[in-house]
Amino acid sequence: MEQKKLLRSNSNKMIAGVCGGIAEYINLDPTVVRLLWVILCLAGGTGIVAYIVAAIIMPSQY
Repeated sequence: MEQKKLLRSNSNKMIAGVCGGIAEYINLDPTVVRLLWVILCLAGGTGIVAYIVAAIIMPSQY
């Protein structure tokens, strides 16, 4: 059985592929993940920092 890995998406990316990668990992539409991320950014601004950190830490798909 193949283990799932959290990777930045190369096919579903707008900026760095973080939301697309998360959506692929949890089998959800990337638009929903992007909308939730925008709400997180507007709610307190921590979403911006979290996105930058995730873009640096998450490896890219091959």
